[in-house]
Amino acid sequence: QVQLVESGGGSVQAGGSLTISCAASGITEIVNFMAWYRQAPGKQREFVSIIASNGGTHYDDSVRGRFTISGDNAKNTVSLQMNSLKPEDTAVYYCKFTVREELARSTDYWGQGTQVTVSS
Repeated sequence: QVQLVESGGGSVQAGGSLTISCAASGITEIVNFMAWYRQAPGKQREFVSIIASNGGTHYDDSVRGRFTISGDNAKNTVSLQMNSLKPEDTAVYYCKFTVREELARSTDYWGQGTQVTVSS
């Protein structure tokens, strides 16, 4: 029914750039938020960045100034441009779409995750 497909993951040297993308299909409701999370080996999944349907964005301190999130609500796609990559950015990156079904009810849809590896 609902499918989130990620692309763009891979390996890059420290200081390099990489862009990952996520496209959702099968979502009937309006997407209120599109976000990126990541999980490094041996660590908990953590927030990276989010963009709202009105265009507002927020970044975790660890990536602010280096990463840029962009989205297209008409196409239900979101991308994360990552610049000046560091080895500590190495993680599996997950996209998440949040839809509002009712006033006090929302549903999250997650992508399968894509590996980003930054070597030094």
